[in-house]
Amino acid sequence: MFEKIDTQQFDPATVMWYAAPAADWQAALPVGNGRLGAMVFGSHGVERIQLNEETCWSGGPYSTVVKGVAEALPTIQQHIFEGQPIRAHKLFGRKLMGYPVEQQKYQSLANLMLFFDGQEKVKDYRRWLDLETGIAGVEYTVDDVTFRREVFASAPDQVIAVRLTASQPGALSFKAQLRGCRNSAHSNYATDYFRMDGVGRSGLMLNGKSADYLGIEGRLRYKAELQAVPEGGTMKVEDDFLIIENADAVTLLIAAASNFKNYKDVGADQEKRVADCLKKVEGKPFNAIAEAAVSNHWNFFKRVALELPKNKRSFLPTDERKKDPDPNLAALCYHFARYVLIASSRPGTQPANLQGIWNEDMNPSWDSKYTTNINAEMNYWNAQSGNLAECFEPFRKMAQELTDQGAQVAKEHYGARGWVFHQNTDLWRVAAPMDGPCWGTFTVGGAWICNQLFDHYLYTRDEAYLKEILPLLEGSVQFFLDFLVEDPSGQFLVTNPSTSPENPPKGPGYEYFYDEVTGMYYFTTICYGSSMDIQILTDLFGNYLEAEKLLGKESDFGRQALAARKRLAPPTIGKDGTLQEWTEDLGQMEDRHRHFSHLYGLYPGNVISARRTPQYIDGVKAVLEQRGDGGKGFSMGWKMALWARLFDGDRANKVFKVYLQEQCCPQLFAKCGTALQIDGTMGVAAGITEMLVQSHEGAIDLLPALPQEWANGAFDGVCVRGGFELNMKWDDQRISRVEILSKAGTVCRIGDGAAFKVLQDGKEIETTLNTDGSLEFRTVKDGSYKLVSQ
Repeated sequence: MFEKIDTQQFDPATVMWYAAPAADWQAALPVGNGRLGAMVFGSHGVERIQLNEETCWSGGPYSTVVKGVAEALPTIQQHIFEGQPIRAHKLFGRKLMGYPVEQQKYQSLANLMLFFDGQEKVKDYRRWLDLETGIAGVEYTVDDVTFRREVFASAPDQVIAVRLTASQPGALSFKAQLRGCRNSAHSNYATDYFRMDGVGRSGLMLNGKSADYLGIEGRLRYKAELQAVPEGGTMKVEDDFLIIENADAVTLLIAAASNFKNYKDVGADQEKRVADCLKKVEGKPFNAIAEAAVSNHWNFFKRVALELPKNKRSFLPTDERKKDPDPNLAALCYHFARYVLIASSRPGTQPANLQGIWNEDMNPSWDSKYTTNINAEMNYWNAQSGNLAECFEPFRKMAQELTDQGAQVAKEHYGARGWVFHQNTDLWRVAAPMDGPCWGTFTVGGAWICNQLFDHYLYTRDEAYLKEILPLLEGSVQFFLDFLVEDPSGQFLVTNPSTSPENPPKGPGYEYFYDEVTGMYYFTTICYGSSMDIQILTDLFGNYLEAEKLLGKESDFGRQALAARKRLAPPTIGKDGTLQEWTEDLGQMEDRHRHFSHLYGLYPGNVISARRTPQYIDGVKAVLEQRGDGGKGFSMGWKMALWARLFDGDRANKVFKVYLQEQCCPQLFAKCGTALQIDGTMGVAAGITEMLVQSHEGAIDLLPALPQEWANGAFDGVCVRGGFELNMKWDDQRISRVEILSKAGTVCRIGDGAAFKVLQDGKEIETTLNTDGSLEFRTVKDGSYKLVSQ
């Protein structure tokens, strides 16, 4: 790769590279296999490779359900309807919050430290991450010896591999130490422990336990073990150091596991798991390990390719490209997002959390949990369109697991049937309101997840999958049929209590006060019928009814859902000309708020449409203009998709450039303020997709929001609803090639399709031009079709 970088013989849409080591963790390069992750700094002298294992969390199996508190709900609702939000807030805080009020933390596993003598000054330095292979590398020269390290995470062999080489025989010497991590920031957290030991003459190991936290016993046990395979030279272990001297090359193989079986059971044997992994690779040549890992990764990554215009800046170091973005940098961001999902969410693993699978901090920002008032959902916005349907499986499984405590919370906290989930969960799948009423009154977290599950079906048209998720949808609908109440006018059904994440209303009864739950001077967001709630439920009830129809089911329950859906409050334009964020026409304390909760219905939802509901579009634009193009990383990814749904690609591209310069780490991870998060990374990729192809309104819209700077390009392998996979190319902003693979044999509709005829096997087939301008034709499963200009 070094030679390719220096001769510019690499693809700048799939390779990121740098001329200096990572200055800190937020500039390191990630590798992962869904279960194990590493952040590679690429330093000389002292190298750090920070390690993660997906189940290393504080605590152990626990519940936050508080029994028998639903009797307080009517009084809370009355306070809200009577304009006394602070009284409602306080009573919700005392009665309906889960306990413990907070949740557990995702933890760092270890740090592999490599110590090299005489490498303080180097020349010809390069480090890189090849997204096509999943390999991170570094190369530099000391005197006349060139040293190279390559790091990858193997899914087939379930190890992290580090390969060290030198250009001259016997020139490779270093010491290695596998260091544990402990939560010593707060003494009451430091109930975790670890032990660092040598293993024979060729290895190191780390054994540890999770921290007790919030009164929950740390019951997780974990182990990591490193085995070294030198080529030439000598090797020995002294205490907890591995010492290699005068080798030609060395392979380090790292296995790690915990005793986690599932969210209720920590009865596995972590030592056996690690031993089994290392036994599998014992004696296996490094090239065989690497080839299997690369082949497995490539099987996912190769499915989609995005090409956008290149210029001379496209070949600069990635951190330099960000300062003045070339159009091709958008393709690199798109490919990096798919890489991140492949590396952090595989079938059988945990879903990607706030930081994917990568975390160095024992007290990470927002505990690196699953935040479901936007962030966890955003992590998977690009899964289906990005041709990574398998990577969605952990998200679906988490939804199923949440119904366990979710059903208990519905009964005990709300006196309702079905299941409910709020705005956060952790490894242990707790479901009750947490943090405080400002956040905990978000009752539609589970409903939003259900909408995303149904959207997955729209991409795959897998009827067996639809049958599998129908009970989840039904349970969520059942909860809201019990929970919805009439608003004071008696006209509409609303959620109560409710919140619009995470924006405080401004109006009668809303003021700052000292909150006994959070222990700080704060505001309340509690309300009834937030616009986001109503839009999510409009989608939820509609999706459930569509699922019933698709499965040939008709029920009294479905008729109840239909009747309730008709009584949900419609979107409303407020007195200031913006789309209202709440059922009441309230102001907002933070008019440049980072969330766009009340625009859910435009994206990712399907309640508001530039075509179907033009009466709301000026109000939507007014919200976007009011809140500006800046904000947090996730916010800008969301804004890109929103502007794309409004067919304004240049504005979406403008937001993208602000994101790159203000809320994007050197290796293209997003930030949330200053903390690394992956949600914005994934949201940006979803926004790019929406700019190039949309499929949410029953037809495939090609280039609906193409920026002028992206005048030429190609997008191959992208998936759209209806079960179609597209290869498309455009020149001078006009479609020049479209190939369609029908994976499900459904009817295909092309928006604005009058200019095309359709070929199958070189022969024109029958089509219908609809009154809305869409072109419609029947397909067969696994059939291939071409659109050709008339």
